[in-house]
Amino acid sequence: MTDSIFDPLRECAFEIGEAVQAHRGRGLSGLRKSQYHLDVVADEVALRVLGGAGFRVVSEESGVTGSGQYTVVVDPIDGSTNCDRGIPFYATSLAVMRGDELVAGLVANLATGTIFESQKGAGAFRDGQAIHASSQRDFSQAIVAFSGLPTRHLGWAQYRALGAASLEICLVADGSLDIYGVAQHSTLNPWDYLAGLLIAREAGALAEDYLGDELETSEDVDRRPVFASTKELLSTMLNVGTI
Repeated sequence: MTDSIFDPLRECAFEIGEAVQAHRGRGLSGLRKSQYHLDVVADEVALRVLGGAGFRVVSEESGVTGSGQYTVVVDPIDGSTNCDRGIPFYATSLAVMRGDELVAGLVANLATGTIFESQKGAGAFRDGQAIHASSQRDFSQAIVAFSGLPTRHLGWAQYRALGAASLEICLVADGSLDIYGVAQHSTLNPWDYLAGLLIAREAGALAEDYLGDELETSEDVDRRPVFASTKELLSTMLNVGTI
């Protein structure tokens, strides 16, 4: 695999960003629970671009399409509510798998144009510049973010809930956040976190599932991942129990 693997991924994200602009504010599609009109439009673009590039596609919106040596697990719009309501924090998340191996990831913030990407063993980058997770080890100084609402304060410094998992994971990768996880009964699916998982790991961050489940999968399964910039912070999060 070469850097050219990113060309169709970048094209996909760019075309989705252009296509959804006319559909922001249209609300829910009514076709599937929590699906917006802009999700449908974004998925159509993803299937066309990625399928045309020879990928097998696993999409949040349409399941499995096509065949090929590489599978792209895609969330066409991560943060659909943000996008529909005009909150500038939403993304296209694209993870490339070769069999069961996660080999490349790209997350594009469609509101700002910022692109996070990584190829396995080659480091992590934001707009072409190398990024690294923070060195924070003190939980009382950590800036944390969650999917879901925590039931209690665990002693962190500050808390965020930004509404787009793939981007929040990338903020752990570039050191803006120290921890990202799920709270209460919230879960993520692979299309939410896979691209960010590789980017975070290549930036030096750590990730595990609260229940010990395998994170590298293209199956339609629920997972409860936690991402942390250091082993000390990860250990703290894995030992707090239900949040």
